[in-house]
This record gives sequence, structure tokens and C-alpha cells, in this order.
Amino acid sequence: MPECQNCGGFVTERYARVFTPRGVDDPRVCPDCQDKIRDGADVRDARSPRDP
Repeated sequence: MPECQNCGGFVTERYARVFTPRGVDDPRVCPDCQDKIRDGADVRDARSPRDP
């Protein structure tokens, strides 16, 4: 099962298929990582607070 590389949380295979490049099974961040965002090939802290 795919899992978030940042927090180790569960993600669905569908989410992983959409938000990861080909050949990568685990996304860098997931929806539960409210303080992180994808930035190109990196993951960085969000510049503004994320409200759930």
C-alpha cells in the first residue's frame, strides 16, 4: 500500500497514481500534511497556515 514519504500516513492507490511521477509509488506529501506542500521536486513548509 502506498504511504506518505513525509508522515508515513496511508494514501490510496488512486491518490498515489495522480500525485506521483511514473515509477514512484509513494507521494512526497499527503492531504494530512497540512504544514507541507510540494514545490517542484522538493517538499517545503507552507508559507501561510492551512486551515482544515
